[in-house]
Amino acid sequence: MKKSELVFVPVPALGHLTSTIELAKHLLDQDERLSITVLLIPPLGGTDLGSYTKSLAASDARIRYTMIPPTNHLSQPPSSPMAFEKFASLFIESHKSHVERAVMELLSDDSTRLVGFVLDMFCCCMIDVANTFKVPSYIIFSSNTVFLGFLLHLPERNNKGEFNFNPSDPDSVIPCLKNPVPANVLPGAALDKPGGGYETFLYLGTRFQESKGIIINSFVELEPYAVNSMVSHPITVYPVGPLLDHKINHNKSTESTEIKNWLDNQPSKSVIFLCFGSMGSFKQPQIEQIAMALEKSDHRFLWSMRQPPPEGMHGAPTDYTSYEKVLPNGFLARVKDRGMVCGWAPQVEVLAHEAIKGFVSHCGWNSILESLWYGVPIATWPLNAEQQMNAFYMVRELGLAVELSLAYRSSRSEIVMADQIKTAINCLMDDTNPMRERVKKISEESRKAFIKGGSSLVTLGKLVEDMLENLGEIQ
Repeated sequence: MKKSELVFVPVPALGHLTSTIELAKHLLDQDERLSITVLLIPPLGGTDLGSYTKSLAASDARIRYTMIPPTNHLSQPPSSPMAFEKFASLFIESHKSHVERAVMELLSDDSTRLVGFVLDMFCCCMIDVANTFKVPSYIIFSSNTVFLGFLLHLPERNNKGEFNFNPSDPDSVIPCLKNPVPANVLPGAALDKPGGGYETFLYLGTRFQESKGIIINSFVELEPYAVNSMVSHPITVYPVGPLLDHKINHNKSTESTEIKNWLDNQPSKSVIFLCFGSMGSFKQPQIEQIAMALEKSDHRFLWSMRQPPPEGMHGAPTDYTSYEKVLPNGFLARVKDRGMVCGWAPQVEVLAHEAIKGFVSHCGWNSILESLWYGVPIATWPLNAEQQMNAFYMVRELGLAVELSLAYRSSRSEIVMADQIKTAINCLMDDTNPMRERVKKISEESRKAFIKGGSSLVTLGKLVEDMLENLGEIQ
């Protein structure tokens, strides 16, 4: 019997890979007739995802992984002021011929019948490859329904002669949001016309509409208004989240053991966790303000503090060799009985720990879903990408977070002062804050989404049915 093969093409970034692989596992759980091959594009700038991909391969033998050869083009981030979203899109596009060859090789096995492609939101150029093989494409959208609605809105807006956004624009009406959105919380790329950011967002929103459907890492109970607003759209959306890897500690370092031991010695629901994602870091003036706020607040804290790449260089943050060089003089000694400063932290394990009560976060969508799953309220501090729209959504629309900051303008040159940080921390840790009860309820809903009859599990079943129905359309 021929296998019904799905080809996944993810972006080579940890946050995107996690939700993509979790989707693959759920699809295989739904129907044993499916088979999945993941085509792995080499990461940007030589970033090492080797240990992660090896652990993925070991964790589920049902999924096959094929490495795509690197290209000689765009192997490093640009030195010119090109928007990262534009560069990422061009980088993925440079691998189209390699992806096509890999699929041809896969189909050389006569027992394989291609059902379709599942493409990361930034890999929609691979729709062209799927069209070559005359199979449909599905987009896996690693953010929320609101950001999807924003991207799908751009072609409509463009057709009306509204070509880009400016910081001075009045609040924008976005179909998936109840409230108008200030320009300063729109994704930075939407305001970046010279660097090609707006052009890239418009391209994504246009190409998405060529897909068979869009799979969203969210669930109906979290975004009822946004999901309902998509019903009239011609593209089928499948909210199948939260797609989370609850065993994602792929860095079993000595420090991660020290973090766990420290948390084990803290009282229940007493610690605030500060962590800003795999790309999040601050320069020394901002670090000093955070330290002052933590010292003044008197709350127990775990602070994941990472070193920015050298000035003018692209790349991910690294761990400090010495915290004393960047923290206020004597800070560590003064807070040693109630605080811990660390480098990389195993975020999922920390959020799951009984000692954690609040989370100061960059508001990446994966981090938001993880915090909601474990019932840990957030104070918002967006740094990149669509994170400030996520922050606005969580605070103003859903009432599930405390506003620390909603925007990241001026290339992070504006310092968030200690008093503002302290106020947000105290609000976040306040037991009487009604937001805490709302987070508790949505945490329960997120867990129900994947039990029998749950909204996401039902939607996954519908997605598999739709995918297998494609077999009747393929010649």
